[in-house]
Amino acid sequence: MRAEVAVRETAELGEGPTWDAAAGRLIWVDILGSRVHTYEPGSGRRTVLATEQHVGAAKPCAGGGLVVNLRDGVARYGPDGTFGWLHREPVPGRRGNDAAVAPDGALWAGSMAYDETPGGGNLIRLAPDGTATEILDDVTVSNGTGWSPDGTLMYYVDTATGRIDVFDVDGERVRDRRELATVEKGAGVPDGLTVDADGCVWVALWDGGALRRYTPSGALDRVVPLPVRRPTACAFGGPDLSDLYVSSARVGLNAPSPLAGSLLVLPGIGQGLPQPAFGQPR
Repeated sequence: MRAEVAVRETAELGEGPTWDAAAGRLIWVDILGSRVHTYEPGSGRRTVLATEQHVGAAKPCAGGGLVVNLRDGVARYGPDGTFGWLHREPVPGRRGNDAAVAPDGALWAGSMAYDETPGGGNLIRLAPDGTATEILDDVTVSNGTGWSPDGTLMYYVDTATGRIDVFDVDGERVRDRRELATVEKGAGVPDGLTVDADGCVWVALWDGGALRRYTPSGALDRVVPLPVRRPTACAFGGPDLSDLYVSSARVGLNAPSPLAGSLLVLPGIGQGLPQPAFGQPR
């Protein structure tokens, strides 16, 4: 299967595609461009929201609006565009990165040092009431986070490790961290991920120009080449959640391909899971 272009764009660091089922649209961000993009496949309509800080992720909120993982913490844009901080914790030299909404409606938000200092980031859980709990410290580049169909397992990528890890999870408690899969040297490094209805993990390979699918046992069962060197994350979308959208980046490339920074789509490649909005359990 070949990827198609959903939105031709020149994002410096496109990231975090997310299907907003209530609005029938795809949300993604350009982290370094400080932009939140939306795209409605049915109509082709697009919007762009400029943020005042670098934005690592944007997810739909129950009742409308967006929750965003910014440089200095997590904030919300209301349906009318009003802005307010939910959890502000500025750390010099650090910014928010990838984030995901758990089956219980909480946001799990990661961070990283701009210079990728080892251990310079973390992963927090932000409850809908604004209570923040640190889940992991000593993280270098907090990236893909996702849950198994039954919600008992959490998959996680700290890109610097080259691994996809899996935890047992119960609410805000995680335990028994172990390796699901390691990406071999020369094939790129794992970035953002999503989990499909079969419980398999799809992961984007930064500098690998491909997506991979791993089974729940960690076996590699599919590799999908892409026309971009730096795919960053993937998410199922569309009315029946069968189209896999892929964000990409052009930052750091001396000769980026014409599609670097665009939003790609693989129509009908699989079956995704419904993704909850922040504050609304699945």
